[in-house]
Amino acid sequence: MIQTIFSAALPVSERLVVQKNRIVGSGGAGPRLALVTGVHGDEPEGQYVAFELARRLNERPSDLAGTVDIYPAINPLGLSSHEHGVPGFDIDLDRTFPGNASGNLTDALAHAVFADIIGADVCIDVRSTSSYLQEVTQVRIDEQDAGKLVRLASLLNARLVWVRVPTAVLDSTLAHCLNARGTPTLEVQMGSGMRIAQDAGAWLVEGVLSLLEHLGAWTGPTIVLPPPLVSTGKNVATLVAEDPGIFVPKVECGSRVRRGQTLGIVADPLAGSIKQEVSSPCEGMLFALRTYPMVYPGSLLARVLRSGK
Repeated sequence: MIQTIFSAALPVSERLVVQKNRIVGSGGAGPRLALVTGVHGDEPEGQYVAFELARRLNERPSDLAGTVDIYPAINPLGLSSHEHGVPGFDIDLDRTFPGNASGNLTDALAHAVFADIIGADVCIDVRSTSSYLQEVTQVRIDEQDAGKLVRLASLLNARLVWVRVPTAVLDSTLAHCLNARGTPTLEVQMGSGMRIAQDAGAWLVEGVLSLLEHLGAWTGPTIVLPPPLVSTGKNVATLVAEDPGIFVPKVECGSRVRRGQTLGIVADPLAGSIKQEVSSPCEGMLFALRTYPMVYPGSLLARVLRSGK
C-alpha cells in the first residue's frame, strides 16, 4: 500500500512528496522492518534494493508474517537532479535529523520521515559510497551501539561490519538519531556513487530477508553468505595522496593485499613521471578504492582492513 508521509508546496504549483510502500504479509502485521534509501540524491544503489525487496515480498506474501515499510526516495529533489544534498537549500539532509515539524522545508521533511520510522523493530538505511570511490558492501555502526547491532548486521550478507568511533558530525544523521531513540538502525554502504551494482544489491536483499527471518517475520527461502569481518576503525589503514596528479589503481576493490604491495600510482601527466607509489602498509582486505582519477594532497585513495581484525 502506497502511503504519503510528507507533502509540501513548491514554487510554480509543484509539490514535494515523500512516499513509502507498506507491505503487510498475509501472516499478519507482526514485527516491522523499515528500509530507507535515497537520503542522498547521488546514491541510487538503494533504489535497486528497494525495487528488488518489494518484488520478492510481493511474489511470496504468504511467507511474510510482518510489516515492511520501504522508503525509496527520502530526498526526491536530490534524486531527480542527481545532487547529494537538497537542491536549492544547499543542505545535506543527513545532517538535519531528527528534524523539526515547525522548521523550514528540509527540517519538516526530516521530522516527518523520522517520526514515521521510529518504533520499527529494525531500520536499514542503504547508501552508496562517494562517486569518487568503490567500496565493498559494509555495515557501519557507532561504537556505543555495537552491542545491540553487530548481531543484526552480521545477517545482511555484507563483507564487513565496521564499528566506528562516533564523531560530532554524525550526531544528526538518520542512523544515529534513530539508534539514540531506541530504534535499531543499520547503515549500509556499498558500491560506487551514481552506479547500481546489481549483484551486491541482490545479495543485500537476501540479507534483508535473513534479518526478517531472524525477527520471525519471514518463512520463505534465503541465501546466506559467510559471516562478515567485524572490525573497529583502529584496524583500518587509510591511504591518501601526497601529491597532485592522476591516480591509477593496480588492484581491484575487495581483493586481499600483501604488506608492501602496490595498490596504485599517482602520476604526473605533464612530466610523465610517477609522483607517488601507493603501497599497502599491511596485509588485509582492500575494501575501498578510489575510482575518480584526479587527486590532490589529502585525497582519499584506499582503505585496507588489517588481516585478522
